[in-house]
Amino acid sequence: MRWDNLVENTRETGTGALFAADAVTTRTFDTPEFRGITFHEIRARSIVNRVPGASRMPFEWTVNPYRGCTHACVYCFARKTHSYLDLDTGLGFDSQIVVKTNAPELLRRHLASSRWHGAHIAMGTNVDCYQRAEGRYRLMPGIIEALRDHANPFSILTKGTIVLRDLELLRQAAEVTEVGISVSVGFVDPELWRTVEPGTPSPERRLDVVRTLSENGIDCGVLMAPVIPFLGDHPDQLRATVRAIAAAGATSVTPLVLHLRPGAREWFMQWLGRHHPQLVRRYERMYADSYAPTWYQRTVTRRVHELAAEYGIGPARRGEPRRIPEQQEQQSPLDSPGPTQLTLL
Repeated sequence: MRWDNLVENTRETGTGALFAADAVTTRTFDTPEFRGITFHEIRARSIVNRVPGASRMPFEWTVNPYRGCTHACVYCFARKTHSYLDLDTGLGFDSQIVVKTNAPELLRRHLASSRWHGAHIAMGTNVDCYQRAEGRYRLMPGIIEALRDHANPFSILTKGTIVLRDLELLRQAAEVTEVGISVSVGFVDPELWRTVEPGTPSPERRLDVVRTLSENGIDCGVLMAPVIPFLGDHPDQLRATVRAIAAAGATSVTPLVLHLRPGAREWFMQWLGRHHPQLVRRYERMYADSYAPTWYQRTVTRRVHELAAEYGIGPARRGEPRRIPEQQEQQSPLDSPGPTQLTLL
């Protein structure tokens, strides 16, 4: 593993390294939920990351306590980041997990700095901060406590049900600052879920998270992502998904069509060839670059918004507390002339 890619040469850059080369502990756990997974525990030197200026993300700062994700979604755009460590972007991304064990203390220190002015912090936008590893390492309670204590606005995007463990902390934070929670549910088809998102809780369990949060006074939107061409975009499938999202009490629904960036593209196409070989040529034509054609994205978005209106929900409204889906809807590539789809998943 080339850890040097995360350990900056301070003589050349004049900045601190992300973590010390000798501060890595590798562990495996012989329990059913972690069998076959290797954890690389590190003492990070920074935790608040600035989103590159060229990015179209609707936020400027992120916190990512993990790198790699056991959710194993075959389409995950973050797979490319594992190549920076000389790790495989396929199975390696799913099973070699970097854990920033000191994330809560680093964040608390950062928020207390006079140079920090309380900007919104987004979490779960690279890999899921509530993946299975969080059940063991419990980094998020300390992170939320730090944000609560400094009244710093934040948002969380997740497929994980572990977020409910921190319900009371989220309620406390929501009393002093703007808190946005979004759950990712792109479809409710059980067969599609089992093959394309094998390490995630089922869509039904994720919608139970939406329902529980809503019942406890915490608004929760749904990022309907990804909508997968030819497998999850039939009108009946879109209707079933939006109907289930509405029934769960979601405050908003924001659809995003599958995109295939390098790193994820190769892994997804291998999966497609094994499970749906008849679609390979269609995908090669449809995804000449990383994004589906703009006309297709707009068609899907229009259909979902029409269904959402029918079931009494819709895109998050401007002027409400910041939510990840709200910001994405404002920045939606379907309202722009080019294929510039957001890349949260």
